[in-house]
Amino acid sequence: MTYTHILTETRGRVGLLTLNRPQALNALNHALLTELMDALSAFDADEQVRAMVIAGSQRAFAAGADIREMSDKTVQQMMDSDPTAIFGRIRSIRKPVIAAVSGWALGGGFELALSCDMIVASESARFGLPEVTIGVMPGAGGTQRLPRAVGKVLAMEMVLNNRNLSAQEALQLGLVNRVVPPERFLDEALSLAAQIADRAPLAVQAAKQMILQTYERPLGEGLEEERLVFYNLFASEDQKEGMTAFLEKRAPVWKGQ
Repeated sequence: MTYTHILTETRGRVGLLTLNRPQALNALNHALLTELMDALSAFDADEQVRAMVIAGSQRAFAAGADIREMSDKTVQQMMDSDPTAIFGRIRSIRKPVIAAVSGWALGGGFELALSCDMIVASESARFGLPEVTIGVMPGAGGTQRLPRAVGKVLAMEMVLNNRNLSAQEALQLGLVNRVVPPERFLDEALSLAAQIADRAPLAVQAAKQMILQTYERPLGEGLEEERLVFYNLFASEDQKEGMTAFLEKRAPVWKGQ
């Protein structure tokens, strides 16, 4: 499909989605988010794609939500349009999604990165949730995902007092996977995605869902489902191929079946 606010392409088994509103530092309006979710769903349904990367520009991943679009909205209008629901829908994507972040990742842009499974950051990346400075609060997962990633007290300071994190601080806190020079951030994210895309796809997707569910259920329930999902993978052709290839000392050929 042809999109207005994003660009899409495939690099081998990796689907690349690039936010493309440079004049607004990739501010997230409803049209962009709708296109992004549509493209993610299309890549998720494409058997040739096994991992995805969401990227912005070197200057900005996304500098927040589009304030012009929502500044005069009423409570009912916000609830009817429900713009933040799309962030929750990213949770339904089965394949791994990596955010490639350079420059500003603020407000909704930071929440979009937090919604992804992994983050590769450039040395210029800056993360923050400045919503209280304009009279609101994070509404797309910032108050829920950030404390799970960095702990309560730092999340409080970031949300209540507009503290930003540098790329190196984010790396030390385990918020991002790696930090590289700005000219390499996209290549590094694509390389990580390509490595994951070479793994057994059914196993990768099952493992991703189990990790995500860690934050949504008690430990005992999670352990029980993990055990059942692990056993069920023994019904797949990939399990037989993977273990046979290991014993035969050769590279496996995954079918995703």
